[in-house]
Amino acid sequence: MMLISKEFKFDAAHNLVHYHGKCEKLHGHTYKLRVTLEGTPDKEGIVFDFAELKKIVNELAVSKLDHSYINETIKQPSAENIALWIWNRIEEPLKGPNYHLYEVRIWETETSFVTYRGI
Repeated sequence: MMLISKEFKFDAAHNLVHYHGKCEKLHGHTYKLRVTLEGTPDKEGIVFDFAELKKIVNELAVSKLDHSYINETIKQPSAENIALWIWNRIEEPLKGPNYHLYEVRIWETETSFVTYRGI
């Protein structure tokens, strides 16, 4: 098995309504997202086309979150809940005969991130 990954960035605002601390106030982040697939190379020698991966993730997730107020999409937009929301949107389209979604990792800051690998 091999792992292939593609990284994305997007800017968005949110506030954590069920949290008591400075993050309960409206603020923004430049998020970094890494999507990783696990699979075996096909007859063309690739697990999955990076251009197609970029298209799917941008269309189904990044375009919905970039320059948005994430609370309008995810009620409690913690990094954990954002990772889960992205996973749920892209898992099925990224499932094929020789590959599947392995991991979603999202950085809220340069040094703080969440990794989700499904249930």
